[in-house]
Amino acid sequence: MSGGTLRRAGDCWDMRRLWTMIALLAALAVVAALGGWTLYASSRLGYGWEGLGQVLVFVVAGLVAVGGLTGGLMWLAFYSARHGYDEPYDINKPGGGRPR
Repeated sequence: MSGGTLRRAGDCWDMRRLWTMIALLAALAVVAALGGWTLYASSRLGYGWEGLGQVLVFVVAGLVAVGGLTGGLMWLAFYSARHGYDEPYDINKPGGGRPR
């Protein structure tokens, strides 16, 4: 290599990991800034923060419903994986080749 120094093979991956982390943190900062600006800008529309109380019940109910649906679907996915429902069906084996 030019410059008279040799690099280890892992150095390239370490730098790639570092730049990936920097890019992810920068993206997170941009999203947080956009969220803050959105909250600030929307506070001046309509009734401002006083109007938030009228829809807050629906927002919380929506978050609880989405969280419950997500948790339920994840539970079903793990349940089916543990009990063999995700195994392929084989017509050449008794019982379709699924464990009992």
